[in-house]
Amino acid sequence: MTRQLTIDVFFEFICPWCLIGKRQLNNAIQQLKQSHPDVNVLLQWRGVQLLPQIPKDGVPFKAFYLVRLGNATAVRQRQEQVRQAAKIVGIDLDFNLIPRMPNTSKAHVLFKNALKFASPTLCDRLLEAIFTAYFHHSEDISDIATLQKIASYCGFTDEVLEKIFAAQNNTAFISADTGGKGVPYFVFDGSFAMAGAQPAQALYQAMLEALEMQEQYA
Repeated sequence: MTRQLTIDVFFEFICPWCLIGKRQLNNAIQQLKQSHPDVNVLLQWRGVQLLPQIPKDGVPFKAFYLVRLGNATAVRQRQEQVRQAAKIVGIDLDFNLIPRMPNTSKAHVLFKNALKFASPTLCDRLLEAIFTAYFHHSEDISDIATLQKIASYCGFTDEVLEKIFAAQNNTAFISADTGGKGVPYFVFDGSFAMAGAQPAQALYQAMLEALEMQEQYA
């Protein structure tokens, strides 16, 4: 008999730790498929806009981090820390190629509305593509035309895109559900949570614990 494990994932497009966490989560899910082939994992992606105060057309990336971290040395150290963590999961990041820190409200609206009209597989492709557009191709993900291009490339038809962009969504993508712990943030079966880009093994163990709890209360 097939069982279901639900994982809520809180994320932000401009957070490199979210991209790293997504890779670690994918690895953990593959491990679970090997050990528990009867378990179907349902991922529920929940966008969180970390910087709603950013102007709609964004701000210069380097200047933003200088203000945020205080000096160039602190910026280099933080970015090197992220780069090393990214390498572990096969991601090559070059922050020098990113020109602007964008406002992500439009990207979140696109993705949340896409979840209403498209399959989980297509939505995952869109999520990956927005991450890639920002971190690897230096594209402006605050621009509607850029987002439309990304979605079309992922396989969204003009008809579906019309529905997505016509759908109303006045949600503020700021979540209190992470308890102030930021993103990425993982909630397993609504029972317990983990914050940060955890190693795949830690996420896998959390899945096993959630499944154990299912059995206890079955």
